[in-house]
Amino acid sequence: MAPGKPGKSTGASENPSVTLFREYLRIDTVHPKPDYDAAVQFLERVGTDLGLACQKVEVCQGRVVLILTWQGTNPHLRSILLNSHTDVVPVFEEHWTYPPFEAVKDSQGNIYARGAQDMKCVSIQYLEAIRRLKTEGKSFARTIHLTFVPDEEVGGHKGMEMFVQRPEFKALNVGFAMDEGLASPSDTFSVFYGERSPWWIKVKCMGSPGHGSRFISNTAAEKMHKVINSFLAFRESEKQRLKSDSSLTLGDVTSLNMTMLEGGVSFNVVPSEMAAGFDIRIPPTVDLKAFEEQVTTWCRNAGEGVTCEFHQKCMDQHITSTEESDPWWKAFSGVCRDMKLQLKLEIFPAATDSRYIRAAGHPAIGFSPMNRTPVLLHDHNEFLNEQVFLQGIEIYARLLTALASVPPLPTEG
Repeated sequence: MAPGKPGKSTGASENPSVTLFREYLRIDTVHPKPDYDAAVQFLERVGTDLGLACQKVEVCQGRVVLILTWQGTNPHLRSILLNSHTDVVPVFEEHWTYPPFEAVKDSQGNIYARGAQDMKCVSIQYLEAIRRLKTEGKSFARTIHLTFVPDEEVGGHKGMEMFVQRPEFKALNVGFAMDEGLASPSDTFSVFYGERSPWWIKVKCMGSPGHGSRFISNTAAEKMHKVINSFLAFRESEKQRLKSDSSLTLGDVTSLNMTMLEGGVSFNVVPSEMAAGFDIRIPPTVDLKAFEEQVTTWCRNAGEGVTCEFHQKCMDQHITSTEESDPWWKAFSGVCRDMKLQLKLEIFPAATDSRYIRAAGHPAIGFSPMNRTPVLLHDHNEFLNEQVFLQGIEIYARLLTALASVPPLPTEG
């Protein structure tokens, strides 16, 4: 979609929810030096304005999780958790039509900024849905918590991963969680009930060194050649499996990419060591132990002196129920049917903070209500149309009404 002409930055005709969204987008929380303090201050201000209780938890130095709480009428019931992250990925400004932290709105209503889709939109949609419900005088049995976490874009290790281990998280008494999803270019809305397990593997090959003019045997490069061939042959088989079966999505197959290659000190010296890094994403349908044995076999078949080390090895394969017998899913899907939203259930192809929430034993759905929108997270010219953004507020208001009204479960009696 080609950008339109820049529109007015603000104006009496702009919906206040859109204005708030654009204000949040202008806070620079880009890595490697995100301004988390400014983001927390902004969100705390909005929460206070909405009459929400505020709590800040420093999970490690300089990394604060903000919790905003709308107390339910029966606080003993399990709560609804609305999670979002405050950080965004780096930009290459020369490739952007508009400055990526000015939240320019063009004549078509498209709002351009880093974080417009991933995922500052969802943060504000949560808050504005609650504003709408409180304005209507609504109250619900279940408590609703909003968590705004740091560092999701760098793995969540100093954010949600640490937070779920803390007593403050356990005190939230989570029953059901929502987190980020993806935009959808079609009329359908993507709903993610699980994620692929990310494995980051470094394979090292040791071999005989020597002068570059000789045919040296047992070199590191020859072993690395075998390793790469094995890994990339598997990659091609999964690529073809996805291509040949229209029922599969990216989240249903194992993706594998060689992302790093190291070795050598000089053109005329055969190196004694080479290393390659691989990013592998494994769906929950795969036997992880068997796959690890396959990786070990690839390395062993390449020869002696070939070792494999894990830099990330997620073994959690929890998925969230999408059966109509599940009360949480029944509430979620019922709203979508009533609103005539077409859902596409998928395994998330990458990784989000939902994996930590699921691993802690709580059902979580990844859902960002952005249909008819190109997927532009982490891309140049990331944008979200203001009408799509506003529709998302209505969707969340309906979802929260249903989820926070789920009757007491047998385990809560």
